[in-house]
Amino acid sequence: MSVLKTPLSLVAIACAFAPIIVMAEDSSLTNPNISAVLDGYYQTGDRGLDGRGEGFGLGETELAISANIDDLFYGKMTAILAVHDDETEVELEEAFIQTMGLGAGFDIRAGRFLSDVGYLNNQHPHSDAFVDRPGAYRAFMGGHYFDDGVRLTYVAPTELFWTMGVEVFKGNKMRAAEEHEEHEEHDDHSMEEEHAERDYKTIGVYSAFTKLGGDIGVSSSWQLGLSYLRNENGMGFIEEEGGHEPHIEAEDDHSGHNHNAAFTGENTYIADFVFKWAPDGNYKYQHLTLSGEYFRVTDIFSFEEHEHDHDILSTEKSDDYHQGWYVSSVYQFSPNWSAGLRYGEVDTHEAHGDHLDSQKLKETELSLAWHHSHFSTVRLQYTNQKGTNFDGFEDDNIITLQYVMTLGAHGAHQF
Repeated sequence: MSVLKTPLSLVAIACAFAPIIVMAEDSSLTNPNISAVLDGYYQTGDRGLDGRGEGFGLGETELAISANIDDLFYGKMTAILAVHDDETEVELEEAFIQTMGLGAGFDIRAGRFLSDVGYLNNQHPHSDAFVDRPGAYRAFMGGHYFDDGVRLTYVAPTELFWTMGVEVFKGNKMRAAEEHEEHEEHDDHSMEEEHAERDYKTIGVYSAFTKLGGDIGVSSSWQLGLSYLRNENGMGFIEEEGGHEPHIEAEDDHSGHNHNAAFTGENTYIADFVFKWAPDGNYKYQHLTLSGEYFRVTDIFSFEEHEHDHDILSTEKSDDYHQGWYVSSVYQFSPNWSAGLRYGEVDTHEAHGDHLDSQKLKETELSLAWHHSHFSTVRLQYTNQKGTNFDGFEDDNIITLQYVMTLGAHGAHQF
């Protein structure tokens, strides 16, 4: 009997340790992917809405580490180094865990990550075909919106690709500017100034999105998306002062490098599309990408209505929105060369004293890029920008020479 027990015990031990052996053979468990992305440029002028500045500069230097934690979880951390006004700023852009194959088409991501609303937002800027994000992204998403929260996604078991998801975020980067109420009381001896700060909600952003896509033959594919973002802290405030005149709290200065949204509102609606073509589905040698997005941000101010000033405030409500859009075409005509054309507009309303000023930005961009490999790109871009009532920049023709270089392991970009 003892002879029979020995081999059975060895088999039992081997079975117990089998998952550990399998996990050890997965290289991503023991050797995480580590990469850095270097972004440098020279530019002949300043771009509006927190775009790149004139002269030599660095864009975002990205340091990333990612790996399968085990057979159920994946993790990633991305840190960003950016230089502005000769000061280096470090920010943690991603630090999340995600389930792998939770079951029934569901997955969960938690921590700090890029929101999946829109088309470009869930992609890192270094993967773009142009130097900067479109003006609509710089105005309404802080370039690309990432935050602390949780996401639940579902991929439907349909012939066409169909995914949907919901997200909940802290929302600090999407807050409207703080309003300051100052009241002065005068007497013969003193003046008192009171300052009140807004009580922001700690869970400020909720989003929902859906994306549908498929193939057209072997050479073409498409994707359509709809997104909604509810920003509980996104509205600015219009309050009445002496004489029953409406007073609009001024927004923060939008100059300087940051990842906060420059223009906010309570509701943001996004529609996006992308179409890709490559001969016989081979993207290496030749392909064309057409894409575009439309943003509409509504309920940007909270109007405190009273009977005596209802007529005054109602004239402002017709302007209670922001909007922006862009269309883009990028054609890679050889394995090493691509050219792009993008046009976009942004229409916003800025608070000044007791009225709203409309602002408009138009950008026309042409780019030519040389790709020696998947890891190195040198780009020459021409930008014509025209702005109306925007502070901090002027109409200009801008030339940018940029390099984007990747060190270390770097995964394929998203669709």
